[in-house]
Amino acid sequence: MSNIPETGRTPRVQIRLVVIQVLVFSLFATLGGRLWYLQIRNGDEYTNEAKGNHVQQVVQPAVRGSILDARGVPLADNETRLVVSASRTDLMKMKDDGKGVLTRLAGVLGMKPKDVMDKVRLCDSKTPQPCWNGSPYQPIPVTDEATTQQALQIRERAEDFPGITAEPMAVRRYAAPGKANTAQVLGYLSPVTDEEIEKAKDTDSPFLRSDQVGRSGLERTYDKDLRGKAGVTRYEVDKLGRVIGLAQADKAEPGANVVTSIDARVQAVAEWELDNAMKEARKVFDDNTNTNYKADSGAVVVMEAKTGRVVAMASLPTYDPNAWVGGISAKDYARLTGKKSNFPLLNRAIQGQAAPGSIFKVIPTTAAVNAGYDFNGRYPCPSSYSIGNQVFKNFESQGHGSITLGQALEVSCDTVYYALAHQQWKKDGGLKPKKDPADWFYKTAHQFGLGAETGIDLPNEVTGRVPDRRWKQNFWEANKDYWCKIGKKGGDYIQQLSYENCLEGNLMRAGDSVNYSIGQGDTLVTPIQMATIYAAISNGGTMWNPTVGKAVVSADGKSIREIRPKSHGKLPMNAETRKLMNEALAGVATRGTAAWRFGGWPQDKIPMHAKTGTAEVHGKQTTSWFATYTKDYSIVMTISQGGTGSGASGPAVRNIYNALYGLDMEGNQDLKKALLPQPQKTLPKIQPDGSIDAPKITPYAPAKPEPEEDTSLAGPPPATGRRD
Repeated sequence: MSNIPETGRTPRVQIRLVVIQVLVFSLFATLGGRLWYLQIRNGDEYTNEAKGNHVQQVVQPAVRGSILDARGVPLADNETRLVVSASRTDLMKMKDDGKGVLTRLAGVLGMKPKDVMDKVRLCDSKTPQPCWNGSPYQPIPVTDEATTQQALQIRERAEDFPGITAEPMAVRRYAAPGKANTAQVLGYLSPVTDEEIEKAKDTDSPFLRSDQVGRSGLERTYDKDLRGKAGVTRYEVDKLGRVIGLAQADKAEPGANVVTSIDARVQAVAEWELDNAMKEARKVFDDNTNTNYKADSGAVVVMEAKTGRVVAMASLPTYDPNAWVGGISAKDYARLTGKKSNFPLLNRAIQGQAAPGSIFKVIPTTAAVNAGYDFNGRYPCPSSYSIGNQVFKNFESQGHGSITLGQALEVSCDTVYYALAHQQWKKDGGLKPKKDPADWFYKTAHQFGLGAETGIDLPNEVTGRVPDRRWKQNFWEANKDYWCKIGKKGGDYIQQLSYENCLEGNLMRAGDSVNYSIGQGDTLVTPIQMATIYAAISNGGTMWNPTVGKAVVSADGKSIREIRPKSHGKLPMNAETRKLMNEALAGVATRGTAAWRFGGWPQDKIPMHAKTGTAEVHGKQTTSWFATYTKDYSIVMTISQGGTGSGASGPAVRNIYNALYGLDMEGNQDLKKALLPQPQKTLPKIQPDGSIDAPKITPYAPAKPEPEEDTSLAGPPPATGRRD
């Protein structure tokens, strides 16, 4: 028994008890504060989160609407395929990040393991395609071409393929009816990104993680209409994930159909003829470069002259939009975007810019008349025009004596326009311009809609360029330092030019105005701009916004929203000037530079109007342009590094018109063969079940080409004309 007295332990015990009490009270205070924080201060937030933890949602993707041609033929629709997808969330929970599962999956699908793994990796600035640029939380498609046998293997051996699904799904299909590819007009799809989901969450058309989004073409312009609304079913589940009830169910709403003004038959003709024209151009020898023409790209636009509706639009090189369906492969991505690809994703009809050459001359002709020059006055057309020690030659150094402005259009006389532009430049003050120079030639181009978008309902249209005084000043300010750095007085051509630009590159020189007057120099236009201008000359002067979409029709066909043509102005010419120009452009097709391509054309029944253009490009071969119109249609074709306008593009444009009107080369017409004798005004009938009684399209079968260099039908070029 201890000898320590009882009273000796009391203080220590009391201290311990106090400490314990303080700790207990502190613990209770902490727990109480935490409970207050969770239940009162942030109670609502955690309550909502708790509810979310017990609700699981199942998304039923909406069927994307179809894109139809003017007669109801599907250009883009959907088909059911077996899609194999991988859940990245499940794969990342595995010790090897799912590499074993993906390797086994590759064996079943007959793919390389690396290709499968590349499909499910996430895209970032350093990761090349293929990769997944959608949400990492949604199933990632590995292939949409799985066979029934492959799908059964995956589903029957589920323990070997955790996180992998094989399900039938509606997949986008680009049908190419009658071999009408229509790629750049239609565009393509890819998964929605987290940034897009966040940006659209408070709009009337939010994205779900399963959505596919239009990235270019009509798929992008009308994405909201086409996408529809996905169905979402929300289930109440317990903590073990077992369904205990149905919280809410929203049915999927299929996307609307977009009816276009494209006619698949005409589209097929336009694509084939453009491709063939480029192939034929490559057979022609270019004396200036001592090689054959490269004809590396081209575009053609077929437009209704009275409405601005686009009947066909082709761009080469092209691509198969089906390559993007289900995720694009590394090989296909490199082929479409690599340095050697020549950029097939580019729609050169609205994004290809080039100097227009002589098809531009309708603009300086109008400018001259508006500046006070007589359309029927006489103007000298010598073989060359000199300004100081600079000599500007006529094409092929031909002279045509004293001619009118109409005749200058017919024979495409450069020197007439050189002189007019030079005179006007001097009137405006030359190198020391007046305070408010008239600048007729430049202002008229803007009034024709150049240097601005046409307003077509396709994304990423470019504006081209009118190199007026403002542009000269801005360009000089942006490049002055570089010019001053490399410029050298008396140096080689580049050094001397840079030296001069350093000092006065912002000045409008006489040579600038002279080159501009014939569509050369720094002038840039797009095919859609020129098609709009020539259509306006045909229809009396109205410049329509080109449109591809014609109507948006609900999936059941009951609701129709028509897309009506809109105008962005009138041509800056009076009725008399338009009449005279109309006659001159008809003369181009009968007597002038395009006559040898329109031999046998029934001019009395279907008056043809044309203008040829051969644009010179520094460091490249000439660009071929051919601009035309009838009372119904405007057709413009261009071929980069293709040669002359009438030589390279002329035959193809003639063949497109033959198909439209049902003509043969002798001018005989068979209306049963005519594709569009009159512009289409009706919409295709869509049944309540979504079906469409669309006509079948057969591939274009062109007539056998004439023997090379055979111009017997057209006869020799007119003595007063030239092959521009």
